[in-house]
Amino acid sequence: MSFWSHLEALRWVLVRVVLIYLVVVGCCFAAMPHIFNQVILGPTTSDFILYRWLNGLHGDGTFFPDFGQEFKINIINVKLASQFMTHISTSFFLGLLIIFPYLVCELWMFVRPALYAGERKSVFALMTFGVPMFYLGCGVGYFIVFPFTFRFLAMYELGGEVTNLISLSSYMDNFLMLVFVMGVVFELPFVAWILSRMGLITSQLLRKVRKHAVVVLLVLAAIITPTGDPFTLMTVFVPLYLLYEFSVILTRGGKKKQEEETDEDLALAES
Repeated sequence: MSFWSHLEALRWVLVRVVLIYLVVVGCCFAAMPHIFNQVILGPTTSDFILYRWLNGLHGDGTFFPDFGQEFKINIINVKLASQFMTHISTSFFLGLLIIFPYLVCELWMFVRPALYAGERKSVFALMTFGVPMFYLGCGVGYFIVFPFTFRFLAMYELGGEVTNLISLSSYMDNFLMLVFVMGVVFELPFVAWILSRMGLITSQLLRKVRKHAVVVLLVLAAIITPTGDPFTLMTVFVPLYLLYEFSVILTRGGKKKQEEETDEDLALAES
């Protein structure tokens, strides 16, 4: 294909993605009142699934947090157009989250003809496992990380005369940030895999610095969930540590495998 043919193919990829995206955004906009009340504002009440499950553990606050008391945080709006703008921006965010697999598929179909066989296997494996891992991270952020963080900060009192009033913009900023950040964090094993294929890190290096990594992950978990009970800390630390161990497995022989696949591709091209 010529340069202009590639541009034409790319143009149609963008057209399809934008059209699908706008349709999904429109559906999200229409369903947003229900989605917002039942899903996005779910962690603001004691009926949230995580709170109800932890309430069944009958924690006393020492190791397991105490979720027996009724919990209800009212979100307030202090700007005239904030609710309308939040309606629009959240629809666009959810639309992007929903069509993410389709976007990855379109990009894969566009770049696939230009890749060698070994490169196709690597990129396809990255996309096949990377997309579910991103959604898994978003799920951990929504069901675990954000509820713990929100409940602790919303109920924290510096003094008895200070009343917490959580604004809509503050709630949404923290909600989207934590959910998206956890989705990105769950991509770290595949970032490590790419770096190992480039020869920048090795599995031996990750095993060597494991003790230091554990300390860093504990500090990171404490920053993400600034609560006082060990249970909350461990619910964030354990997934992060498992991601690190997964990275150790993925990086085994990364540079060597890359060189072998490159040699095979060159030999096939010469033949």
